Amino acid sequence: MNLDFAPEDNAFRLEARAFIAQNYPKILRDKQDKGEALTKEDYLSWHRILAAKGWSTPSWPVELGGTGWTATQKYIWSEEQARADTITILPFGVSMLAPVLYTFGTDEQKAKFLPGIRDGLVWWCQGYSEPGAGSDLASLKTRAERVTGDDGKEYYIVNGQKTWTTLGQHADWGFFLVRTDQTAKPQSGISFLLIDMKSPGIEVRRITTLEGGHEVNDVFLDNVKVPVENRIFHENQGWTCAKALLAHERSGIAGVARSKRGLERLRQMASTEMSDQGATLLSDAFFKRKVTELEIDLTALEFTELRTLAGESSGKGPGPESSILKIKGTEIQQRLQDLALEAAGHYGAPFLGEAGHNSGVGPLHSLDTAGDYFNGRKTSIYGGSNEIQRNIIAKMVLGL
Repeated sequence: MNLDFAPEDNAFRLEARAFIAQNYPKILRDKQDKGEALTKEDYLSWHRILAAKGWSTPSWPVELGGTGWTATQKYIWSEEQARADTITILPFGVSMLAPVLYTFGTDEQKAKFLPGIRDGLVWWCQGYSEPGAGSDLASLKTRAERVTGDDGKEYYIVNGQKTWTTLGQHADWGFFLVRTDQTAKPQSGISFLLIDMKSPGIEVRRITTLEGGHEVNDVFLDNVKVPVENRIFHENQGWTCAKALLAHERSGIAGVARSKRGLERLRQMASTEMSDQGATLLSDAFFKRKVTELEIDLTALEFTELRTLAGESSGKGPGPESSILKIKGTEIQQRLQDLALEAAGHYGAPFLGEAGHNSGVGPLHSLDTAGDYFNGRKTSIYGGSNEIQRNIIAKMVLGL
């Protein structure tokens, strides 16, 4: 794998950097700088700007709206977004559902759902985890019974509960795993359904997380009527779709470019003078060692991500590498948050404000370090817990 950037790649970097500088909404930048909560329209505004440029779905097939970028260009784009500290396009539609749709969906389903995902017109959420069915997802109990309606069409009647549904309070549609065969072995009796979140019988209840924010939800489904035509792939074979989706999700969780920016911010924090003598935290040998070890691990993870991108560009889908990226990526994110809180010191302790935001006590670099720390505890759990990912690696790589 050649890691030198070609002249055309360097030209692309300049183009991407200029586009972000000229088009990133000022209202988003101001809200981010002030630590204000973002609305649904805030999230979608940047998505729609990228869609108008044709850059919202870089990993999709070109015929469906993809950019046709090389693996290197995708990497550069992620780096430039992190460098500019833009918000990210939400992954649920673009990076998670879309690959399932264009791989397993019918032509009618692709035509119906992909344009809205690409253009930022429809907000999707994920209905996978349940109470008692998180890491052991195959044990899910939400049921879908197939019936014939009064209009002669076939429907599924869905009953059950999903939990940890990220940003489900904003969702227009959701993709759900449901049990359609109660007698089959767990993985064989699951189907993959697309459900309109405005359907009668759906209730979304807020879960307030440790840092005080509203990011996740419980979703209750009470006799929700779903057309059979909204099922992706074959009945009772939704586990195939689920595994493909999770592989893409795990790759994206790694967040290498964002962690590189986080490391840069940490160095700035730790370079702030702590006393009249000009001492800095980064001059402390023990703290500097932790930062250096983190940087080494992040560089190793970056090369693993580049190899994965190179494999995808040659037609190879994400495999066990996605589990490696997920484990190391989330561990590095949490270590960054640990060190940022340590660098903030006692200024990281205040945890004020309705949405869990620091109210501005202490230096600017201490803003939200506690909130980020608490919120980041979940990254090693969602997308398949890191313990489960190690089992996957043991099976697929080591053959154990």
